[in-house]
Amino acid sequence: MSMEYIRTAYGVPARRGGRVKFTGGDAGTMGTITGARGHYLRIRLDGHKRAMSYHPTWEIEYMTPNGRREGRE
Repeated sequence: MSMEYIRTAYGVPARRGGRVKFTGGDAGTMGTITGARGHYLRIRLDGHKRAMSYHPTWEIEYMTPNGRREGRE
């Protein structure tokens, strides 16, 4: 699957290099989208060496370039 497929199928603004906030586990860990594998995003959380797979809609908030949550002004 591709990043375009994930954007269309799940209605999310996922883009390689985009910033996200993983809200599961630790309280609000920021990360960077590095790619896609199947139906999942590959995200490298800040402070980690490797990217892990995350579902595009499960405990993920997409951030704008200025650091705000996507869809908010």
